[in-house]
Amino acid sequence: MASNTGFTLWLTGMSGTGKSTTAAYIAARLRQVGRNVEILDEGDLADELWAGLGDSKEERNTIAGRLGYVANVLTRNGVAALVPCVSPYKAKREENRRSIGRYVEVYVDCPTEKLIERDSSGRYKKALNGEIPNFIGITEPYEPPTSPEVTIHSDVESVEDGAAKIFQSLLDLGYMSTEELKIITGKKMKANPLPEKGEKPEKGEPKARRAEAAPKAAGGAKAAAKTDKGAKARPATRAARVAKPATAAKKPAKRKVR
Repeated sequence: MASNTGFTLWLTGMSGTGKSTTAAYIAARLRQVGRNVEILDEGDLADELWAGLGDSKEERNTIAGRLGYVANVLTRNGVAALVPCVSPYKAKREENRRSIGRYVEVYVDCPTEKLIERDSSGRYKKALNGEIPNFIGITEPYEPPTSPEVTIHSDVESVEDGAAKIFQSLLDLGYMSTEELKIITGKKMKANPLPEKGEKPEKGEPKARRAEAAPKAAGGAKAAAKTDKGAKARPATRAARVAKPATAAKKPAKRKVR
């Protein structure tokens, strides 16, 4: 039986960070090596999947849940599902992780002030003026991932640099081969082995290599609970216009047992 080559690449981040651009770049390269690819862009599928839904927390979670369901179906049928979606709430993203299993979370981050500067649509300014209610990052909080497989800082990293991080993660997780990535990148990439259970990841290694282990009920529940600690949601106030990107809180030092 052929191995399952499907996976879900979930790109989360505030509006305008470059999720769709990154997804399109990754999709084009995956097709170079004959992969079956589908992009599930929340901006393109609104009429088909959630016509009539608004921007409340419950409705946004419904949108992320429906995209997660379709991505799960595609993944288990050998398709690489790329999902650029704001999906601002951690609990729903972790629910999708547990359901899908072969799941890679990519946090596309960018400071709010930069998003406002380069916003050609004017939606951020309208939100700041109160013309758009429930706007994520301005009047509603965005909850950044605590331990995504990949973090891209789109204000300082190019699309190509961000994609290189994603391809490395796919290789490390066993979702792509070195031969495929040599064709895509033009160079031979080396996989970083997954840490054994209880082993600390090496410096520079992704904090969350959970795509294989997290789907189990007990393990997945613990992982979801863990992600609710540490990262702070971006404030839903007008001060958010100059807010720095939220970062995970440092863990307190362990006390020595005497």
